[in-house]
Amino acid sequence: MSGASMRRLPLVLVVALFFLWGVANNLNDVLIAHFKKLFVLSDLGAGLVQSAFYLGYFCLAIPAALTMRRFGYRAAVLLGLLLYGAGALMFWPAAAWQSYPAFLLALFVIASGLGFLETSANPLMAKLGSEDTAARRLNLAQAFNPLGSITGVLIGSQFILSGQSGPVTGEAARAAEAAAVQLPYLVIGLGVLVWAVLIRLTPFPPVATERDVEEGVGAAGDFAEVVRSARVRGGVAAQFFYVGAQVGIWSFLIRYSEVAVPGTSERTAANYLTLSLVLFMVGRFAGTALMTRVAPARLLAGFAAIAGALTLAAALLGGGIGIVALVATSFFMSIMYPTIFAEAVRDLGALTKSAAALLVMAIVGGAVFPALMGLVSDRSGSIVVAMVVPAACFVVVLLYALSLRRGRA
Repeated sequence: MSGASMRRLPLVLVVALFFLWGVANNLNDVLIAHFKKLFVLSDLGAGLVQSAFYLGYFCLAIPAALTMRRFGYRAAVLLGLLLYGAGALMFWPAAAWQSYPAFLLALFVIASGLGFLETSANPLMAKLGSEDTAARRLNLAQAFNPLGSITGVLIGSQFILSGQSGPVTGEAARAAEAAAVQLPYLVIGLGVLVWAVLIRLTPFPPVATERDVEEGVGAAGDFAEVVRSARVRGGVAAQFFYVGAQVGIWSFLIRYSEVAVPGTSERTAANYLTLSLVLFMVGRFAGTALMTRVAPARLLAGFAAIAGALTLAAALLGGGIGIVALVATSFFMSIMYPTIFAEAVRDLGALTKSAAALLVMAIVGGAVFPALMGLVSDRSGSIVVAMVVPAACFVVVLLYALSLRRGRA
């Protein structure tokens, strides 16, 4: 294998990881609608899908960082893929038992694997080149994430959603609805495990396999040192609120569409979610191009302000206009995660892995805010009103972007 091929193939394999976790992330948005009618859940109960999922990120981020330090990036990626595959295969018995807690446990295991993948793949992409272009490079890699997200929603809408509205009644109907998740997750689980084998057999450059344990990296003191950075603390807070907003909007977009325009079918609403993800992908590529002319912090501030205004419009106006506003928000959310990540770990050197773990832990916002939105919806009687929650989240992202521009973070 030539030197160029040895460099290119590992890059392709790592970029594909962004696609794979996009599939898992956005299948959840379909599962919320599916489980709500299968298990007759409130909006708060349905939101627990994301709570179980994103708790996996929170719990496994630091173990993932420690694994990277002890064994290198590739070892963390392999363990992440094994957990992801195992969690996907757990859907088969969960469906056979028709057990909501079993599904939540399977989602937790999947997310535990994704915690390893994101903790390792994001800083690895940031390291594969100059720090000055890290944000642009990470945005480009992350552009493949919405391709996976779109694929996940298409899989869910075509093979999981039945099109039936309202609670499922009758034992045979319930069994059929539960079994709809088995084949898609079986294929995903086996595909992920095959990808793990490919990564294990492919030679990787030293940056992917080097161990930092000899340098003392990985001690508790590393985390204490890294949190003294205002840039990192602000990045963790911004990531917490951003992920909460993104997950909340996509989790309830199907539900929002059905309520905002009565008579909207769940499959039509799923198409709106697919369109959102297409706009998200376009925004990633557009954002990457814009960063050649506009500073990342400035672009982040502008996109956060627009996203906040659109989400507030969706909360106040409802109807078809609200759906359009909510769908359009995805374009402006597109650059937020990778830009916050890259700016937060800038110039950290050996502390990059510790900061990466904290930033991935911040993804737990995806567990908190959908549940909060479900609670607001149940208390107010309208999921439309609950969109004020992500609108407030974007204000925090805006404040962080402004602090970066002023040099305070």
